Amino acid sequence: MTAPLPALPAKIHPLVRAFLDTREAVEETLIRFGSPTHLVFPQVYAENLKRFRAVLDRSGTRYRICYAHKVNQSRAFVRTAEHAGIAIDVASAHELTSAIGAGFGPMRIEVTGPKGEAFLRDLIDCGVTINVDNLWELRRITELAGDRARVPVLLRVSGFDETSVSRFGVPLVHMDRAFDLLSANRRAIAFLGFAFHIDSGDPAERVRAIDACLALVERAYEHGLGPSVLNIGGGFRQVFTADADRFDGYVRALRESLLGRGEPMSWSNNTFGYHVDDGAVHGIPVFHKYANTVPATRMLDDLLGAPLQRHGGRTVAQVAGDNMLDIWLEPGKALVDHAGVTVARVEFVKELADGTMLVNLDLSRDQVTPADQEVMIDPLVLPSIAHTPSSAPGPAAPGRDGTAAGDGVTPLRGAADTMPTPRPAPESGSVGVYFAGRLCLERDLITNHKVWLPERPRQGDLVVFPNTAAYHMDLSAASASMHPLPAKLAVVHRTGSFQVYRDVDYEPLIPVGLPPPRRTPPRGPRRRPLPRRPSGAP
Repeated sequence: MTAPLPALPAKIHPLVRAFLDTREAVEETLIRFGSPTHLVFPQVYAENLKRFRAVLDRSGTRYRICYAHKVNQSRAFVRTAEHAGIAIDVASAHELTSAIGAGFGPMRIEVTGPKGEAFLRDLIDCGVTINVDNLWELRRITELAGDRARVPVLLRVSGFDETSVSRFGVPLVHMDRAFDLLSANRRAIAFLGFAFHIDSGDPAERVRAIDACLALVERAYEHGLGPSVLNIGGGFRQVFTADADRFDGYVRALRESLLGRGEPMSWSNNTFGYHVDDGAVHGIPVFHKYANTVPATRMLDDLLGAPLQRHGGRTVAQVAGDNMLDIWLEPGKALVDHAGVTVARVEFVKELADGTMLVNLDLSRDQVTPADQEVMIDPLVLPSIAHTPSSAPGPAAPGRDGTAAGDGVTPLRGAADTMPTPRPAPESGSVGVYFAGRLCLERDLITNHKVWLPERPRQGDLVVFPNTAAYHMDLSAASASMHPLPAKLAVVHRTGSFQVYRDVDYEPLIPVGLPPPRRTPPRGPRRRPLPRRPSGAP
């Protein structure tokens, strides 16, 4: 039996798969709006949010979900978040404008990241919650507040035991200075509590950070402060692969190829962060995030249920509830997981002098992945139906809800509305290829690892890169050679058909199946955390 070729099958949400399977709808979208294009799926976002809420509801804690806007500039996602009643985390003046324009009031806006003085002045004027990054920010807020209403503030903390040094947050060793500032400026600052962000998949690091913040809550009471919020940040991972065993098999074959065994699998001897020494491959590759198989909701569930030794083995959720602390969190990747894809056309296929097969797309590498990462899931190739005159789609028909094509929305035909169009026979046989971008740069390889396809692609075929909504679409999209940025479109399934909107024009209807916004009940008397018992005490 012949061993299967190395493959990296992508996990794809059923709604996204259904749209891609409606080939005529995909073709019509690219004909109308151009290629390449980013497609976002607000209904998948809403489903992810529903799962997050379910975990938090089961835990019994009071909570606030703040969507991390920086993960994607999509207005459709921001409007979906606002309509669902959650809060938003913004990190720039433009993101703040975006949030306000989408309907968020100041009570539902938190601002994170480093901030300059002009931005701080605007935030104080707006009355939003400021997640303070450093002591300079905290001091400047006290000076700028003046006679305004008290400025709501969280204090971001860093420097936890056994955690990598971070450029963000106030180090634990400087907390005495922070407490002095907070205590001396109670009339200017409404101190809400502590925050942290751990950019790691290690659950033990998060538990240590939570325990350290709970100790800070105890110290805050000693300074006459009354914190009520523990913000555990974001960093909840995505699941990219649909088959962990095949992912592991591909990585094994790749490592073997780096040692000169078997077929070459990397462009220009790219090692992806590995280093080869003494006949072995060492190190952590740049694509390590793609190996994750733990859903974000399970990460959150495990974190809330983690026992805290310093608190008698009670769980994180129990300690937070007992002490009337609201859990805030800032998911970004987890809410847009599987809620976006990027589609581009094949411009041509060429064979290089050494037999390498290159598939050129009308797309650039950094429009689907940050430059220092590698997309370790296989793109999907959709054979074009536009190779014969009869296959060209006609004008889009009105949707069943009466919406006409135009004004930002295109109702699309379903698969049953048109007969499949035959295409010329493909060149048979599997083929290993590299996908190349459109820039005149050697480094513009969209995949530096070899991708095996069942057949050689052709000019005009569509290539779909799954799960690109989290940072991949916007973090470093290139405009070199004056190429315009890809269009961003929102795809929804309504009244039995798919409809495509310009992202800026999308408006959510009442989300089916989403619970109403969680209302925080009135507070009772606050229970102070029990002081840590001295060593050796009975």
